Amino acid sequence: MAKSKYEYVKSFELADHLLPHTWIVVRIDGRSFHRFSKDHQFKRPNDEQALRLMNECAKAVMEDISDIVFAYGVSDEYSFVFRKTSSLYERRSSKLMSILASLFASTYVMKWSQFFPDKKLQYAPCFDGRAVCYPTEAILLDYLAWRQVDCHINNQYNTCLWMLVEAGKSSEDAQKILKGTQADYKNELLYTQFGINYSTLPEIFRKGSSLFRRKEEEIVKFKDGLPIKRIRSKVVVEHCDIISQQFWEEHAYIIS
Repeated sequence: MAKSKYEYVKSFELADHLLPHTWIVVRIDGRSFHRFSKDHQFKRPNDEQALRLMNECAKAVMEDISDIVFAYGVSDEYSFVFRKTSSLYERRSSKLMSILASLFASTYVMKWSQFFPDKKLQYAPCFDGRAVCYPTEAILLDYLAWRQVDCHINNQYNTCLWMLVEAGKSSEDAQKILKGTQADYKNELLYTQFGINYSTLPEIFRKGSSLFRRKEEEIVKFKDGLPIKRIRSKVVVEHCDIISQQFWEEHAYIIS
């Protein structure tokens, strides 16, 4: 195809190729989700259906993009880990972020009615994205541990906050009560004032959601009365501890 005189404008595009042979993590976050959750009357401090909708969107992303080997989500954010050797879209940051954010958001809209059949989606959700390279497995696992620690800290705080508000405290007074307090104090507050053992709350709230592929055996058909089976890789959702080394030892194939 002949070049046109206007093609010089391509020279203004900046190269945004991510470092080779590093773990790429694309994290997407909901934009103004505090307002979004309020407008759609999500339960506080956690709306399980909203979290499961997020998980369904992440699952759709992983099923569409095979180079993603692991994903971790909490609240309105999700982190997607690309294999070290991925060359998808030439490792261009803008491509990876825009594809994931748009696929995630569109799936959120399409799946909304499955999780909220009695609620109308008032306006489309919006997600931003960022891509970061991590050079070693150890640093990658520290990143994921950081996100799960953040999940625990935020959930414990929000659980205390909203229990105090439901008990009649103003949001400002509840924040003053919790300011500077440690985890032990919050656990004691929940147990003594509200009869809640924090460690028995649903794991999806306390630990977030981890998505990865697991090989499973399934029956394809029957022949002469006997099942014909095949092994397929299936994206699963679990709410587990990814801070300890045990999970990664049991699932070494994820990042090996």
